[in-house]
Amino acid sequence: EVQLVVSGGGSVQAGGSLRLSCTASGFTFDVGSDMGWFRQPPGKEREAVASIYSRDGSTNVADSVRGRFTISQDKTKKIVYLQMNGLKPEDTAMYYCAAGSFVGSWSHPPEYPYWGQGTQVTVSS
Repeated sequence: EVQLVVSGGGSVQAGGSLRLSCTASGFTFDVGSDMGWFRQPPGKEREAVASIYSRDGSTNVADSVRGRFTISQDKTKKIVYLQMNGLKPEDTAMYYCAAGSFVGSWSHPPEYPYWGQGTQVTVSS
């Protein structure tokens, strides 16, 4: 059984930083494995934030967070991180971790069959 456990959310002021962690079990960080971070602002649809291809660490990052957010992985511990710097009020959302294999479109939620519980990130101005 695949489980993704998310931690690290919280409340910060604009300009602050947070680091989210997603610890995977029952999922192999191997060829074809992709891990992604998504978020869902209040009253809006879920949107892609970033993804990482486990085999070589290559990443995709949404334009809205590029230069501020960084996705990384610790394959040994099976943890994927989302370092969020320069947070803005518009980054306020529930953040989710997702995992999939041979993901075609990294920003398309249905490509990921496994999801962790959300963690709330609230940024105040």
